Amino acid sequence: MTTASDRSLKDRAAEVMPGGVYGHLSTGRMSPNYPQFFARAKGAHLWDVEGRKYLDFMCAFGPNLLGYGHDEVNAAYVDQLALGDVMTGPSPVAVELAETFVDMVDGVDWVLFCKNGNDATTAALMTARKHTGKATIVRAIGAYHGSAPWCALGDAGVGPHDQADQIFHRYNDVEDLERAVKQAGGDLAAIFVSPIKHDIIIDQELPDPAYAKRARELCDETGALLVVDNVRAGFRLTRGCSWTAMGVTPDLSSWGKSLANGHALSALTGANAAKTAASQIFVTGSFWFAAAPMAAALVTLRILRETDYLEHTIRLAEKLRTGLHAAAQNHGFGLRQTGPAQIPLVTFEDDPELKMTQAWTGALVQKGVYFHPYHNMFFCAAMTDGDIDHALVQADAAFAEIKA
Repeated sequence: MTTASDRSLKDRAAEVMPGGVYGHLSTGRMSPNYPQFFARAKGAHLWDVEGRKYLDFMCAFGPNLLGYGHDEVNAAYVDQLALGDVMTGPSPVAVELAETFVDMVDGVDWVLFCKNGNDATTAALMTARKHTGKATIVRAIGAYHGSAPWCALGDAGVGPHDQADQIFHRYNDVEDLERAVKQAGGDLAAIFVSPIKHDIIIDQELPDPAYAKRARELCDETGALLVVDNVRAGFRLTRGCSWTAMGVTPDLSSWGKSLANGHALSALTGANAAKTAASQIFVTGSFWFAAAPMAAALVTLRILRETDYLEHTIRLAEKLRTGLHAAAQNHGFGLRQTGPAQIPLVTFEDDPELKMTQAWTGALVQKGVYFHPYHNMFFCAAMTDGDIDHALVQADAAFAEIKA
């Protein structure tokens, strides 16, 4: 909860940082109960600057997949740090990690490493345009692919030409997708899709297999590239690319967040057909070949292959979803729980301005359970049945509180 120390840090930040804490980590649109600053994190928990403990269902907005401060992952990071991290050239660990990724994920023939998801999606855009010699991209209304001018959701600082050569369609609407592709004519470079519809504030949607397959067909028919943005959902739906379960393999896919369990690393992956184009675009960064995050990613990928982390998080997520539904009904509330259980958005029915949702999540955070009122949440493998039981007890108390 907000404390004098937290308020003081907010005030200090506002003096020396634009807007104070900016971007998706800002609590400016949330209940004043939410702490803005945290002192430490371990496993599934956070501690604020006053030492208060929270069960964290945001998982750093996705990067925490195995648990904060995972001992094996962090040991690999520290060991590599002692050998060398950012150097004049890459470490051999870069090649080993790329080989591991190619072996592990179907449809991946090559890997381009970078730092943020935004880096990977922008490299995908450039690769698609170089490969096809065309400019237009089709993407879903409201979809988030980063904060660069070409994909920024706001218009501040974005010029009229920054988002030129883009046509938008409704996610999961096959006819509207076909309309957008037809509108692009002979200039279509790529169709960008999220593996699920995970826009903020509105209900999440699982992909319709017919939509996914038609996107693949349209790219095959036109010579455009299909780009699946796995940055947020990567390794949370499957151990491979998120659409392969529907028989759809993308030409390009962007990855980030959980790739190195919270250490700064992202990647663009692709099929051999687009490899030449990817080698010809100019994308780079001083920290892109940092070896320590790559060592952490190697261990992360091994754990993903060798453990039941995915099944564990899905089971706990479904347990929470069932329990929340029952508790809400018991107090006379209706919940909207949308998206995959392990990447849920939880809001109240008949609450278009999210007033009830904000009140409930604000009460929850005061009770040490960190739910987000309008962004999808995440589970991590460090969570236990005891954690879910605790969250359900506190959720029940929060329902009672806002009902009163």
